[in-house]
Amino acid sequence: MKALYIASTGMAAQERNVEVISNNIANMRTTGFKRQRAEFQDLLYQAYRRAGSSTSDQGTVVPAGIEIGSGVKTAATPRVMSQGSVVPTDAELDIAIRGEGFFMVALPDGRTAYTRDGSFQRDDTGQLVTIDGFQVEPGITIPENARGISISADGIVEAYLGTDGAPTQIGQLQLARFVNKAGLESLGDNMFAQTAASGPAQISTPGAESTGSLLQSYLESANVNAVTEIADLIAAQRAYEMNARVISGADEMMQATSQLR
Repeated sequence: MKALYIASTGMAAQERNVEVISNNIANMRTTGFKRQRAEFQDLLYQAYRRAGSSTSDQGTVVPAGIEIGSGVKTAATPRVMSQGSVVPTDAELDIAIRGEGFFMVALPDGRTAYTRDGSFQRDDTGQLVTIDGFQVEPGITIPENARGISISADGIVEAYLGTDGAPTQIGQLQLARFVNKAGLESLGDNMFAQTAASGPAQISTPGAESTGSLLQSYLESANVNAVTEIADLIAAQRAYEMNARVISGADEMMQATSQLR
């Protein structure tokens, strides 16, 4: 009975849906996290009677056919790249992006990763790095005698050096943006990689070409809404239960058929 297999695809799809929702909820406190959503597509149809087929020599045709679907499949789990709320911190090297841009990070294997997590630190050489020690691009070195570091909305990094009474520019942050942000590959550790679907990175200074501006001593929160996720979780659970009921119903029908004499 095909209903058994059709309902099983529905249960598998909702299981994947719950996995996506659970990952969103688990990362509610992850800096710069972007939630995902599961998208589904129906499977192939078996046509028992095709619409438009001829029914007589006079040219009459069937206005509506008979098609039975094969179930559902998970088509994609794209990320929702909407802006998360920004929260204040006490760290002068914490930076939030208000806009579409990404910070650029140099990975040990030579690749460039992209992140919305602006919780930066200074390593033993004064380089501006991520919490995992990866260098932020373009490289910015903060001198040992630097004090009162300020980062402007357009990415200019300044500091007072030694006993200087005026600030000195020590670097310029840049941001990358993509035509299709949802096409980025998730690497974990709050980082993404460029793909053919995302298009090449378009690099510019903050505030230019819609990359967004910077906000010092702030961090971007995850764009996960707890109420929305719980509502989606309940809907997924009910859909799973209904598919399970279909399997139980199909099993009872097959049992009744097998008991016929």
